[in-house]
Amino acid sequence: MNERRFRLRNGSWPIQAVKRGESLPDPSLGCTIPCMDTLSPERRSECMRSVRGEDTTPELAVRRLVHQLGFRFRLHVRSLPGKPDLVFPSRSKIIMVHGCFWHGHCCRGGRNRPTSNVTYWSEKLERNRKRDRYVNRELKRLGWSVLRVWECELRNESRVMKKLVQFLGDGR
Repeated sequence: MNERRFRLRNGSWPIQAVKRGESLPDPSLGCTIPCMDTLSPERRSECMRSVRGEDTTPELAVRRLVHQLGFRFRLHVRSLPGKPDLVFPSRSKIIMVHGCFWHGHCCRGGRNRPTSNVTYWSEKLERNRKRDRYVNRELKRLGWSVLRVWECELRNESRVMKKLVQFLGDGR
């Protein structure tokens, strides 16, 4: 199917939130554009529930690197604000591992935004960023040093390793 057929006359893509199964009318083409979400609401909910907050792939990668450096740490300490990913109590240091999309990083992955239900997603991601700023302030107020490692940084493990060494100091 010719991709240009679904573009508007000005060359842009129509962006409008619609319910599953509905279509976007495109009067310039004399056709309709089907809704992009092909999953039922129940299946979409199931997919979204499976998005984990702990033991994510980026977090496991950082844990492996920190362990290779000889450091020991505690995981997801509930008594601290934000339930940090890695906690080093004897050093008063914390490492937070953030997914670029969910925490609004300035990389390509963090700038991608869903095109359906735009209002909901923009508000949600802004709340995440606000919460991150609040948690960071609270942890600093309590005397903790915080390092944030972004998902996209893990493409270059040697750079992340240097960042970890610089932040944590001498291991062992």
